[in-house]
Amino acid sequence: MPNFIQSGRLTIHPSLYRFVNEDVIPGTGVEQGKFWQGFEQLLSELAPINKALLAKRDGIQTQLDGYAKANPGQPDPAHYKSFLTDIGYIEPRPQPFNVGTQNVDAELATMAGPQLVVPINNARYALNAANARWGSLYDALYGTDVLPPLANLKPGYDPARGKQVIEYARNWLDETFPLAQGSHADAQAYDIVNKQLQVTLLSGEQVGLQTPSLFKGYQGKLDNLESILLCHNGLHVEIQFDDEHPIGKDDPANIKDIVVEAALSTIMDCEDSVTAVDAEDKVLVYQNWLGLMQGTLKQELNKDGKTILRKMRPDREYVGADGQTFSLPGRSLMFIRNVGHLMTIDAIQLDGEDIPEGIMDGVITSLIAKHDLLNNSKFCNSREGSVYIVKPKMHGSEEVAFANTLFGRIEDLIGLERNTLKMGIMDEERRTSVNLAACIHAAKDRVVFINTGFLDRTGDEIHSSMLQGTFAPKATLKTMPWIQAYERANVVTGLTSGLRGKAQIGKGMWPEPDNMAAMMQAKIGHPKAGANTAWVPSPTAATLHALHYHMIDVKEVQTGLMNEDFDGLDDILQVPLMPENLSLSAEEIQKELDNNVQGILGYVVRWVHQGIGCSKVPDINNVGLMEDRATLRISSQHIANWLCHGMVSKEQVEASMLKMAQLVDEQNAGDPEYIAMMPNPEQSIAYQAAGELIFEGMSQPSGYTEPVLHKKRREMKARLRA
Repeated sequence: MPNFIQSGRLTIHPSLYRFVNEDVIPGTGVEQGKFWQGFEQLLSELAPINKALLAKRDGIQTQLDGYAKANPGQPDPAHYKSFLTDIGYIEPRPQPFNVGTQNVDAELATMAGPQLVVPINNARYALNAANARWGSLYDALYGTDVLPPLANLKPGYDPARGKQVIEYARNWLDETFPLAQGSHADAQAYDIVNKQLQVTLLSGEQVGLQTPSLFKGYQGKLDNLESILLCHNGLHVEIQFDDEHPIGKDDPANIKDIVVEAALSTIMDCEDSVTAVDAEDKVLVYQNWLGLMQGTLKQELNKDGKTILRKMRPDREYVGADGQTFSLPGRSLMFIRNVGHLMTIDAIQLDGEDIPEGIMDGVITSLIAKHDLLNNSKFCNSREGSVYIVKPKMHGSEEVAFANTLFGRIEDLIGLERNTLKMGIMDEERRTSVNLAACIHAAKDRVVFINTGFLDRTGDEIHSSMLQGTFAPKATLKTMPWIQAYERANVVTGLTSGLRGKAQIGKGMWPEPDNMAAMMQAKIGHPKAGANTAWVPSPTAATLHALHYHMIDVKEVQTGLMNEDFDGLDDILQVPLMPENLSLSAEEIQKELDNNVQGILGYVVRWVHQGIGCSKVPDINNVGLMEDRATLRISSQHIANWLCHGMVSKEQVEASMLKMAQLVDEQNAGDPEYIAMMPNPEQSIAYQAAGELIFEGMSQPSGYTEPVLHKKRREMKARLRA
């Protein structure tokens, strides 16, 4: 065991203590001794409140279980709503209000576009996401299934595939930036004449844009353009030229690429996509965040035998149509997602007791972000002087109010003006969904983000009503009234609370990074619903999803929703139990069980054995899915529910686990770092973790997976060290 540092009533892991004192504090204007004293005082005040809020969750769950035992099956709506109101589960709706959030960057307040979520303990992913503000449309189209596959695609660059890409891109330019006459497909040259864009067509005719104001500027010289800059629905697009480039030299207009403004914002995640179970892990998380805030994060990669240094990209410089120079951000605006209220960690102890990890995250990540506010970097994250923190898995407005209090205490501790720390509220727990207006009101001067998420929200839905009855299969759950009402109510409540022009209203993740054609068909539904951001699994997906925000004017959609009066409460409270007219065969039940078990084992084995919290995990049909703890939560709770109500037996689940463990091992056979579960599953820590998540799923707090995963990962780390 390391020699922990004693500081007043605090006991601090030496690596964390050194990191904060030597790497974080210098340059912040914060005095070391006062910081640790103030941190101790903050913990002494707020840790007991944190604990009491968790106890309240448990008390409410006990009452929900009692109601379900007395009233099994689909509850009577009026009786159920009355019960939930009586126990404080449904809170009084606040009087109409508008949020008062100030100093919000345009990426969140007024622009609409994709959002990435990446595990911050992976420097390569973090840098890729930070740099995903701009993406090559040519690359995104060439390497994905958005375009029909070629039968004999040549290695390297295949001109036939290139032709497909160019045709698609020119058609998109015609739809988004139409010419006064003719088509971009016939363009022979792009010039700037009298401060306007002029395009020479194959016929020799010279035309401008149908809407000339969409032209914003250029790079290079007027007689030798490197690119022209266009803007539509608030998003920028570069048409790049190079007559010596392998693509540009064969293009009649010498276009080498079309680069689109893509991931406007990124959530650097300390939570669901990260395996951080001790001080050692947390220091890595915080180091990468510090590198992003100071602009120093770098990563060497080996690609095709060459060493590549990946680092943060600079801003992009242009000459405007008026001849004046200006710049646009070169990087995605970064949030930091702290962990929720549940977990404690022994990296710091107060009076010998582990402290709430969420409080530690809040204090240290905010202190790190102060470097950005003080311009201790050649890059700028927030031009408005704000720090953006996503706070997940809060239950109801009382927990949001606690986070609001915590943020205020942190501001006092590290010397920030009130409401510098902005809050993103994840609407992913049922108590938050039914009280969303009250939750927003509880942080009304900080809120910059609300977001829906099917997986965690469904996991909580199952756990909250675990004893009410048998839940429908997962695919059916997505089609039932509660989820549609939840998604719609989130947008409407956000708009009626005044978030438009001040905050993001977001939608959840596309889980299949290799299936971009389907994403392009499905994910346009998010801007159509009035959401001004939605999660994507990769920079490539961000580039493609950005096209949706050119197709749909989200501001116009939101205008049409501004006067809606919809809280969705009646449908949201309709428990998604197995429909009476749905009778599953034994084969269908087994298929659902195997699918859930395979997903659990495929994710848990990487989490516990390898410390990988988010990756593309092959499903039972070998389709790669982006998995994090939210996926695990829904799958484990779903099996626990079916066990509870006799849809499957313990023996049936155990048999499925053995069969699926063999399959998962085979799927990972090509990974030299992989640690197999078979042929001795009783010796596999990951296998045992999966079993605990399933068979003790009913007793896990709110159905969360973190307690089991953290315990088993620490056990695995100890075994690997032995």
